[in-house]
Amino acid sequence: MSDDKKIIIDEDWKSQVEAEKQRFEETSPAPGEAAPTAGGAATGSHPELDAEWPPASFEMLVGAFVTEAMVGLGQIPSPVTNKAEFHAGRARYAIDMLEVIQKKTKGNLAPGEAAGLEDLLHQLRMAFVAAQQRSPD
Repeated sequence: MSDDKKIIIDEDWKSQVEAEKQRFEETSPAPGEAAPTAGGAATGSHPELDAEWPPASFEMLVGAFVTEAMVGLGQIPSPVTNKAEFHAGRARYAIDMLEVIQKKTKGNLAPGEAAGLEDLLHQLRMAFVAAQQRSPD
């Protein structure tokens, strides 16, 4: 058996990323312009919402639910109350949504994505059990 390891590089992903970037740039407003609403009119009422958003991705989707779970677990202050409080239902819902994503994407994720999602779910479940044990009923 040879000690040489082969590195396989999928060059196609580069062209896919470049195409997505180009589509994003074509549909995004120029700096200083308000983003159009669904009806085509510019809102302009909340400039902070018109700022550039990162491209939609699997990581961003998972990250949104991880953040929601952490808010429910009391590890991040709620954006509404600005308090870090354990809310079992909120945390459980976000963790359950991540499990749905895991089940529905099984076999369609890169090995690193699948392993990362599995690790995140494990950590969140352990944090949920710990938070339940700390929480007064």
